[in-house]
Amino acid sequence: MEPPAPPRRITIVDVARHAQVSTTAVSKVLRNAYGASPEMRAKVRRSIDELGYRPHAGARGLRGQTYTIGVMLPDIRNPFFPEILDGITGRLADTDYQVFLGPGGCNDEKAEARVTEAMIDRGMDGIILIAPVSPRAHIEHVASVVPTVVVGRHGHSPVYDTVTDDDVTGASLVVGHLAGLGHRRIAHIEHHETDPTRIAEMPNAQRADGYRQAMRSSGLAEEIDIVSTTYTQQGGYDGAKELLARRRPPTAVFAGADIVAMGVLEALTEAGVSVPGDISVAGYDNTTFASFGPISLTSVDQAGHEIGENAARLLLERIADRHKAPVQIKLSPTLVPRRTTAPPPE
Repeated sequence: MEPPAPPRRITIVDVARHAQVSTTAVSKVLRNAYGASPEMRAKVRRSIDELGYRPHAGARGLRGQTYTIGVMLPDIRNPFFPEILDGITGRLADTDYQVFLGPGGCNDEKAEARVTEAMIDRGMDGIILIAPVSPRAHIEHVASVVPTVVVGRHGHSPVYDTVTDDDVTGASLVVGHLAGLGHRRIAHIEHHETDPTRIAEMPNAQRADGYRQAMRSSGLAEEIDIVSTTYTQQGGYDGAKELLARRRPPTAVFAGADIVAMGVLEALTEAGVSVPGDISVAGYDNTTFASFGPISLTSVDQAGHEIGENAARLLLERIADRHKAPVQIKLSPTLVPRRTTAPPPE
């Protein structure tokens, strides 16, 4: 017995017949092109919904547009990145665009290159790179081929747009909060960086610089204490262990990201150290983890959802006009104090 033939794919011709319009009219509606009245659009959309028509991505690509956007993530385990993704997908919800994710290999330049090249090879209409560590030359190469927006990396370029948080100010908010509570021995756990360009452009380096500036401004220059690990939970754990081994451990720890703070809290709990009774802890990103009641982590809110919305908006604008002037958006962070910070022990 022969297997049943697969169901025939609904075509644009079927939609035109069902809606009793021309295929040209259907094409205009699908492309959001000029010349289709609101009544025409409504009629075609009803037929599309009733027939279950889906445009063929390959055919769209041959006509120059695939209605796909690639988003490169450096680390899918970081709880902050879903906030950005929510903003991106929310902004694109009323468009024909679909988002495809590509893990960038957690600070791996080669892995990032493979992901971005795969997105280009598949004809994606635009790419959003979140905190890329690739050399600027590679990012500019990507942007010269496909419309690109870079999130979470400072620095300007004539070929791509950027959306960042004011990381220096964010770090100063943390130090100011802890110093205001009476802390002097305030330590910082940063993501280790050696590349000169990344030191100038990456958020982790900007936060470390903001920490140093704020400590000096607060008269605490002699108390500056930075541990360099990684922006991971393990990095926070290792950094806290190193701080606890100090002859005079800090009374407060500023973790450069909430995921780092997760590791710090784990290490302090393991060592029997009370938070905030013995050591206060603050993070950065204001993730859902930070607001979770039993944790209640003091953190900096850099408006991840707003970052994503702005990135998607800028990308749509650049897809529409490849030659527009580059735009740099820098958002202002706010501090969200919670129960992990308190005055130091007497």
